[in-house]
Amino acid sequence: MRRSFRNITIGVSAAAAAIGLAVSLVVVLGGQGAPTAPKPSPGRSPQLYSPFTGEPVTALGPVLAVKIDNLAPARPQTGLAGADIVYVLPVEGGLSRFLAVYSSHFPPVIGPVRSAREDDLELLRQFGRPAFAYSGAQPQLLPVVERARTVDLYDGRVGGYFRDPRRVAPHNLYGRTSRLLAEARGASRAHDIGFRFGPAPAGGRATASFPVSYPAASFAFRWSARDGRWLVWMDGTPARAAEGGSLGAATVVIQYTTVRTSRFLEAGARPPYAESSGAGSGVVLRGGKAYPVRWSRPDADGGTTFTTMSGQVMTFARGPVWVVLAAAHS
Repeated sequence: MRRSFRNITIGVSAAAAAIGLAVSLVVVLGGQGAPTAPKPSPGRSPQLYSPFTGEPVTALGPVLAVKIDNLAPARPQTGLAGADIVYVLPVEGGLSRFLAVYSSHFPPVIGPVRSAREDDLELLRQFGRPAFAYSGAQPQLLPVVERARTVDLYDGRVGGYFRDPRRVAPHNLYGRTSRLLAEARGASRAHDIGFRFGPAPAGGRATASFPVSYPAASFAFRWSARDGRWLVWMDGTPARAAEGGSLGAATVVIQYTTVRTSRFLEAGARPPYAESSGAGSGVVLRGGKAYPVRWSRPDADGGTTFTTMSGQVMTFARGPVWVVLAAAHS
């Protein structure tokens, strides 16, 4: 198979206040529980941190979400390694598809771009009004997607898409990011969706590899101390990026949830719908350890909070995050 802000007001001393001097600095951090950022030197702007990765950024960019193919003919994907967040979602046939979220930086090309599903819309609501790039949808679903609270980048309505003749359709549609962003005027900028970054909490179990399975697809996340991240394996094979190198993440979230069926048919059957709001259990992988967690998203317009089983805030490692939505254990 989606970095929050904390304001720190620095008051001046009583002596300075007596002469009417008031100074306030707003420092955007990568989340509660993160180390306090050093005070900026006089005349310098405070450091910004991405609410999606916890890493320093020069500005909070617009949010671009792209639905990306994950069938074998679509691999290796382009631009997936550059995403801030990669959501892994179940689709029909027991397979998977990605919803990749970009804001910190934008690869020049992303794809293969594929069609939307109903559960994408619930995930997207937490981002405000993100730009959403997709290749279409089932005829009854398409009007629902177009009316959703997004900047609609359906390839049938906007420019920026092209077909790669070296690949077989429909696994060969790609988006040029510069054009997609030009079409995305009014897209909301990155803001808090519940992620918290900072030192690892107490506990956790040393874990070299963690598997997640769908009916017809499998993932494994293998810790690489050399790379300082979890390397992705799909269907028993290391996952590669078209640009070179391995796919991986600093933090992986396995979010167990209810997987029901969509209201809309796909090829004559109702595809799965993975609920991303509500509450449930999960596992967070960071730093070579697995942490059992609880997750909560009571409002689909809000973000998801993660806590350890002892009630501590579950902090993420700074860097890209993968979130796998998988059926809860029976």
